[in-house]
Amino acid sequence: MTVITKVPNVVFKTRVRDESIPGPNPYRWQDLTTQEIFGGKRVVVFSLPGAFTPTCSTSHLPRYEELYSEFKALGIDQVICISVNDAFVMFQWGKQQGAQNVFLLPDGNGEFTRKMGMLVDKSNLGFGLRSWRYSMVVNDGNIEKFFIEPGFEDVCATDPFEVSDADTMLAYLKQAKTPVGV
Repeated sequence: MTVITKVPNVVFKTRVRDESIPGPNPYRWQDLTTQEIFGGKRVVVFSLPGAFTPTCSTSHLPRYEELYSEFKALGIDQVICISVNDAFVMFQWGKQQGAQNVFLLPDGNGEFTRKMGMLVDKSNLGFGLRSWRYSMVVNDGNIEKFFIEPGFEDVCATDPFEVSDADTMLAYLKQAKTPVGV
């Protein structure tokens, strides 16, 4: 596995609320580029195998949501959850989770995940191609710190959740803020 140092350039297909659209579905498609998301910002990103899955729904997303204000206090502009799910699934999952702070970014085609080198075959679970679980700090498009769960492989029998969690990320950010020698 090659570890990259910059996030790849892709276009994410997202849906945004637009009050000018009448009816029960006031949303429109909006493309977001990597530059728009990461340019000039320090962002925490975590990626997970899928919306509505057990660990993702009970631990991964909720803890990032819970610690959001602490991330902001440490100079993080945005916290983003990426999953190889479409915009409709990510929206409904966010609604069900009550996500208010974490931006749920759909990677419906898996392009970002593939270019990150994190796309894995989870056909043993009936998922098809999905993201391996990881987290990272991205500073103006550059990957500052990368936490990749152990055991990276296709058709993995387990779903490790040891280093991409919110508490590991928060500990890193606190340490990174502490001057050397203190």
